[in-house]
Amino acid sequence: MTLAPETTDLKIQLQLNEAEDAWFTVCDLSTLLPGRGVAALLPDGHQVALFRDRVGTLYAIDNRDPFSGAAVLSRGLTGTHQGRPFVASPLLKQRFDLQTGVCLDDDAVRVATYEVRVS
Repeated sequence: MTLAPETTDLKIQLQLNEAEDAWFTVCDLSTLLPGRGVAALLPDGHQVALFRDRVGTLYAIDNRDPFSGAAVLSRGLTGTHQGRPFVASPLLKQRFDLQTGVCLDDDAVRVATYEVRVS
């Protein structure tokens, strides 16, 4: 017996331009599994890494690892450090705070973060 994947009408949206209150629909909420990342292509050609934690909180950061230049952060391992959610790059293992984008291993480095909503 095969089970159909859960589907929902809820969509994940990212705020791309705060000044214009512009929101971009990225994917269905059901696409994000807790603890796993998903990469999405934005209209400007950049990639974003989306995450959903085990309590349902959503995060979006730039998918490009600033240390290696590779678009791989969506494939990183998620966890928490001192109560802060992070993703660790699968290549060089630097950890990035999912709320602020700051690298927990080198606070001079950061990735862009995006406001996320479900509609």
